[in-house]
Amino acid sequence: MTAVSTGSVLILGAASDMGRAIARRYAEAGRALILAARTPERLETDAADLRLRFKADVRTAAFDALDTAGHAAFLDGLGALPDTVVCVVGLLGDQGKSQRDAAVARRVIDTNLTGPASILGEAANRMEARGSGTIIGVSSVAGERGRASNYVYGAAKAGLTAFLSGLRNRLSRAGVQVITVKPGFVRTRMTEGMALPGALTAEPDEVARAVLAAQATGRDVIYVRPVWRLIMLVIRSLPEAVFKRTKL
Repeated sequence: MTAVSTGSVLILGAASDMGRAIARRYAEAGRALILAARTPERLETDAADLRLRFKADVRTAAFDALDTAGHAAFLDGLGALPDTVVCVVGLLGDQGKSQRDAAVARRVIDTNLTGPASILGEAANRMEARGSGTIIGVSSVAGERGRASNYVYGAAKAGLTAFLSGLRNRLSRAGVQVITVKPGFVRTRMTEGMALPGALTAEPDEVARAVLAAQATGRDVIYVRPVWRLIMLVIRSLPEAVFKRTKL
């Protein structure tokens, strides 16, 4: 079991609704935080609130998931390597636009896979050398089977899920914990306007509590709402001849 009451936490994508909720839960648990996003100015209000509300040690940093050439320097610039790295970086994108414009599709893939894999790979190498740490990647149930409605996003998340799985396998004997989070639907700005089924839709704070619980109990892969495990089992089990006739 890994304790969650000590050690610093780097949150990549900290300006997102899930990132903000995760930051709040870690601050409440007494963890020092580094909130990172493309525009760190947007994080200052949240950082001030966490300092005031929880007397948390919080600082902000500029981080661009798409600037993979700068990822090593970004980690080196933090000073001490954080004990926990949480990657909430993501872009749902628009499937129709991705089908028509390869540049749009590439941005979705780079934001959800290339960028996260780059920064988490850099963090993994450093944690492996140190012999300790936790990497938490927020992937998606969309990565479990390609669907007509969002297969570009799903393909990127499938890649991230596989990347995290391989990283976990590689680092399992190096003292580094790797957790894959599959939230399912989450009510955030990214899904605003979508008709989401209430029973299958989590709130950002629900994701945050699940992340901390997974770290505390040493889980490898979590579905924020357990019902998603059953749903995806059924979807994965459908024969291709049947699946291609669905409207998923």
